[in-house]
Amino acid sequence: MNEKPHLSCPLAKVALLLSDTWTMRIIHTLLHESQRFCELERSLVGISTRTLTLKLQKLIEEEVVVKNDSVYELTSKGKKLKGVLSAMEKFGASA
Repeated sequence: MNEKPHLSCPLAKVALLLSDTWTMRIIHTLLHESQRFCELERSLVGISTRTLTLKLQKLIEEEVVVKNDSVYELTSKGKKLKGVLSAMEKFGASA
C-alpha cells in the first residue's frame, strides 16, 4: 500500500497541494483569467520555465488545471480553491 496514512485527511491533501509558493501563485493567476504558457511565465516573475512546466503538470495530474488549445485554465475543482487562497491572502496582509 503506497498511500501515506496522513493523506487520508482532506486538510493534509490541500496543504500538500498548496505547499509551495509557485503553485499558489499559478492558481491565483488562473483564477483571474485563463492564460497561455508564455503569458503565465511573464506574469510569474522569477519562475523558471522548468519549474512552471513541472508545476503545471502536477496541477493537471491533480485535476486542478486543464490545458485546452494551448491555454491553461482552472477546472471546477481548481476554482474551489478561491476561498482558500483569499483567506490566506487576507491573513498574510494582516500579519
